[in-house]
Formats: sequence, C-alpha cells, structure tokens
Amino acid sequence: MNFNNTDVVVTGLGATTPLGGDVASTWDALLAGKSGVTRITDEWIEPFPAQLVARLAQDPSEKIDRVRSRRLDRSQQVAVVAAEEAWADSGAGDAGYDSLRVAVVMGTGIGGAMTLLDQDDVLEAKGPKRVSPFTIPMLMPNGPAAAVGLAIGARGGVHAPVSACASGAEAIRWGLDMLRLDRADVVLVGGAEACVHPLPMAGFASMRAMSTRNDDPEHASRPFDAGRDGFVLAEGAAALVLERADAARARGAKVYGKLAGAGGTSDGYDLVAPHPEGEGAQRAIGAALRDAGLSPSDVGHVNAHATSTPVGDIAEAAAILEAIGDHAAVTATKSQSGHLLGAAGALESVFCLLALRDQVIPGTQNIEQLDDSAAVQKLDIVRGAPRKATFTAALNDSFGFGGHNMALVFTTA
Repeated sequence: MNFNNTDVVVTGLGATTPLGGDVASTWDALLAGKSGVTRITDEWIEPFPAQLVARLAQDPSEKIDRVRSRRLDRSQQVAVVAAEEAWADSGAGDAGYDSLRVAVVMGTGIGGAMTLLDQDDVLEAKGPKRVSPFTIPMLMPNGPAAAVGLAIGARGGVHAPVSACASGAEAIRWGLDMLRLDRADVVLVGGAEACVHPLPMAGFASMRAMSTRNDDPEHASRPFDAGRDGFVLAEGAAALVLERADAARARGAKVYGKLAGAGGTSDGYDLVAPHPEGEGAQRAIGAALRDAGLSPSDVGHVNAHATSTPVGDIAEAAAILEAIGDHAAVTATKSQSGHLLGAAGALESVFCLLALRDQVIPGTQNIEQLDDSAAVQKLDIVRGAPRKATFTAALNDSFGFGGHNMALVFTTA
C-alpha cells in the first residue's frame, strides 16, 4: 500500500439496519436482494395514507444492557450499537491512542424525537413529576454523538452535525478534516436515526413525501422507477473509524479503503425541494473529486442518494450525469434499506467501501420501468442482481432538506 502523510483510511465499520444487525448481515442481505420494508400493523396507523416503514432487523436491546438502554433514546441506542461494532472492528481501542486525541462526529437529522414525543404524552397524562429525569439528554440532537463518545472514551471532541438527510455524510467529511488538520489521531464518524412515530410519519405523509404502496411493502421503495411515489422511512445507524494512513499502517490495521475526498455545498434554492437540475449537487460532486485529485472518468461506481421521490431522483440523475458522466455504474440501495434520514450517508458509505472491497455493485431493486427523463435514461443504473465490476473509486452523495449537498469519494487502498 502506498500512502502519503495526509491520506485518511477507513479501518473499522459498524451498522445496525433494517437489513441486518451488523455490517456482515446487512451486506449479505443487500446482495441477496432482500427488503427491510414492512407494513405497520399498530392500531394508530389506520388513518394514515402511508403505512410503510423499514424497522431494525435486530432490536438494540439485544446488544445494550437494560440499564443503559433505559437512559438512551432509540437514536442513541442504534448509534452506540453501530459505533461499538466499528470500534471493535478497527482495533483502535487497543492501539494505544491517547484518549485526548480520539474524537467522535455522529450526525442525526431529527435526534431524540421518540423521547420528546413520548415524554410529552407522559406530561399530558400524568403531570410534570412523572416526566423522566433523562428526558433532556435523551432528546437533544447531540445525544447520539455524546453516547458514542462515552462508549469509546473519546476526549478529543464530540461533534454532532445536523443537516437533515446529509448529516451522516457531513459527519464523515468533518472527521476527514479533523485528521487532515491534526486535531485528532482517530475519529469515529457516522449517522444515526430512529423516529418511527406517528408525528414524523404524519408530517412526512402530509408533504406527500412517503410511498403509499401499502399493499406491496417490499416493492414500495423504487428509486428511478417511473412508478415511484415517495420514500419509506427507516431507522438505523452506521459508523466508520477514520485514521491517518501512516498510523494505520504502522500498527498493521486492516484497511477497507481510503477516504480520498469530500465536498459540500448548499442550493440556496428551496427549503425542501432540490434544484431541478441538481446544480448544488453537481458542485458538491465536483468539489469532492477535486479534493480527491481525481477526474470524473476515475469514478467507477456511484451509490446514489435516490430516495424514490418523483422530483429528487430526477434532479440527482441530472447532477450525476453532468458531474461524472454516463460511464459509472449507479445503484440506489434505499430500494432495500428504506431511507435512514440522517444515517443514510453513513450507511451508503459503508456500502461503497464494501463494494470496493468485493468488486461488486449491488443492484437497484423494484425498477419495472425507468423514469423517462433524459438524465435517468442515460445513466448506467444497475438493476436487479449485483454486478461484478473492476473499479478503484466510488462516490456516495447525500442531500437534505435545507439544500444541503454532500459528496464523498472512496478509493481502494
């Protein structure tokens, strides 16, 4: 492996998702074409137009003891599960790093919504004295990052970017900057989200952002398909351990790949709608490529944000086509995982690294007829079964309400 002193590599991965309770089971399910989407059967869902969700394949309580679970919001629980897997996978905890130089950047889009809403119900029904004393630390948006920092003993900084569905990707970029600027020696980064609750479900449904294909859950999330009608809300978390390449090499660490570059922009266009031609997304991808020192032709694979919304998929397709071209093999893994909101960029970065490792590109599921927009028609979208390929660079892009655009470039080590 040839590295320079500024190279940053990924030495650990962790995840808990609707497809599996860890990285290995999630990846296996993804390649097998399985879906994590189901129909909600709870009584409260009856009047809702959108009744689909992608719940965790394994409950966090199976990996976190009861006492700790009671003091953590579900978004914090999933963050800790993913982070502890990544930390153990990296071996960084046994590498002799000074805890003053260990940092955490864990993003979330919504944070402790479950606690906020549940405790409001307690307040209304039983009064203020029955509200949990853990309410504030459980509902605060920096809660997942703080919980992870405590779990791994990080004393070099704990940060919590909140940029809607770009949060997980922004956390990864933040970690890259910390290492390049010598503000830490190892950074655990990622994203977490868990907000399957009537109010978020109702809010998204009122925006007509969610799929109402209630009678066909497994085929509801269909990025780039002409019949797509919205995303499926998912819960979960993913984490990566970043280190400088020379330090990772010196300790003989396993390396999944290099985080070669990152780019971020804002649309300045609309609070929730993307620029129709993906102008901000194009600039984010271009910035990531420049940061990585790569040209568009170097990118062999794109894991697209592609949430399965009518407007978003077309804007992103236009951005990819303009910024990279039509040669890269594109996949949209939300067709199986659903949309993890603030954790999406982190999980899809894990998928990029595993795709590079195994030289295989997961297939996008549920495409019966490609959207007829010119950009979608021109992209090389991998459909159905995974595709074996030879490539050295993969890109993941993530976008969020507020006009946030993030792009990350990973390369083989």
